[in-house]
Amino acid sequence: MQKITTFLTFESRGKEAVNFYVSIFKNSKVNSVMVMPGSDTLLHASFTLDDQDFMAMDGGPHFKFAQGTSLFVTCEDQAEVDYYWEKLTADGGKPGQCGWLEDKFGVSWQIIPKALGELMQDPDRAKSQRVMEAMLKMGKIEIEGLKRAYEQQ
Repeated sequence: MQKITTFLTFESRGKEAVNFYVSIFKNSKVNSVMVMPGSDTLLHASFTLDDQDFMAMDGGPHFKFAQGTSLFVTCEDQAEVDYYWEKLTADGGKPGQCGWLEDKFGVSWQIIPKALGELMQDPDRAKSQRVMEAMLKMGKIEIEGLKRAYEQQ
């Protein structure tokens, strides 16, 4: 068991959110669910997304997610970026800037290709600066756009 687990407190619809996330990520499952008798109010859920453990509950109107806390997804390639971007912005999610989005439950995500970090770590500061400037103009990160910026002379 991991020592630190992310715990998501939803205003409501936590059970729906857990099932939504598990349907998107591979190596995922709902481990346990406890709801208030006679309702769909989630008292506690334990679930796993791509081998990472999470917990969730419904907390009522006092609980709102803030963009300052996000779930960061490292993607191997553009197909993976596109997949997570499409799934997490579906049905009311909101695309943001620089790889950020908010899903339909209000949770902020960063969908970031591994290539972004690799290109930005180049010791040639001009190259890494061009990559940064290209990324700042993007919503969903496009790896080919980053590479074009990197290779400019």
